[in-house]
Amino acid sequence: MTLTAGDVDRFEAARPRLEAIAYRLLGSAGEAEDAVQETFLRWQAAEAGRAAGDGSRIEVLEAWLTKVLTNLCLTQLTSARARRETYVGRWLPEPLLAGDPMLGPAETAEQRESVSYAVLTLMERLAPTERAVYVLREAFEYPHREIAAILDITEAASQQHLHRAKAHLTRERPRVEIDAAAARRIVEEFLAAATSGKTEPLVRLLTADAISVGDGGGKIPARVKAYEGAVAVAKFLWGMFKPGPAKRAILGDRAEVYASTVNGEPAVVAVADGRVLGVMCLEVTADGIVAVRNQVNPDKLDRATARWKATGEPALTLVW
Repeated sequence: MTLTAGDVDRFEAARPRLEAIAYRLLGSAGEAEDAVQETFLRWQAAEAGRAAGDGSRIEVLEAWLTKVLTNLCLTQLTSARARRETYVGRWLPEPLLAGDPMLGPAETAEQRESVSYAVLTLMERLAPTERAVYVLREAFEYPHREIAAILDITEAASQQHLHRAKAHLTRERPRVEIDAAAARRIVEEFLAAATSGKTEPLVRLLTADAISVGDGGGKIPARVKAYEGAVAVAKFLWGMFKPGPAKRAILGDRAEVYASTVNGEPAVVAVADGRVLGVMCLEVTADGIVAVRNQVNPDKLDRATARWKATGEPALTLVW
């Protein structure tokens, strides 16, 4: 059976929500797009089967699509854990620049937090079902009754999974809300300290237990072990921003560096010749910057580059 233009329009209307769910579940824009496309193909096959008399009518399309997509993502998460054991270096999520529709709803603090780079990183530690319940409930406000139907669990189990997920994430990361203007000020202050030629200004911005981690995917140099402690992180950052081999290995001889917001967090975005070469997300608490997460794997920067080319960034902070 060939879907009608109206059928395709119905799916396309649902695509942004489906992609936003899949991105939160998988931490990868490319994998999210693939999961949504597979969901479309399964719907097409289900409609063909129904037309041939081999299948029941889909009563509520949105619910059916969400169930299929979520379970595809759960299968993907299970296999992803095995793949990441052989991943070269530290695995970090794919960053999304401000305004990317895949970031999904951002009306509530819970929705904004669920797509932050820090929480996406922490969600890698959750069991797949815990992650799915957390995303569906906190980011998309599905009632536990519907989550239970999507995941084929009881409502009580859904509530327990949410409780465990929130307890883990809250324990690891106290919630801090930062608006765009504050984020820009934080990044500009951070860049001024990083390029001052001294480590002391950076140490003052970092918490005592700050960490720095990077994901180069085996293609760009990135240390596997995290730098730990304000002094160690400050020395690493000072070395990275200082003109020399470390900077050239990642950014080349010339790069424009922008203060921006990525996944709702203050971020530094490095661009050369219209291509995003690196994204540095800063996790900020009331006590200072607690984590610096660097994404320099080129395979995870294609979507950021596409959005950059489409929208640009008006506020140039620094040109090397």
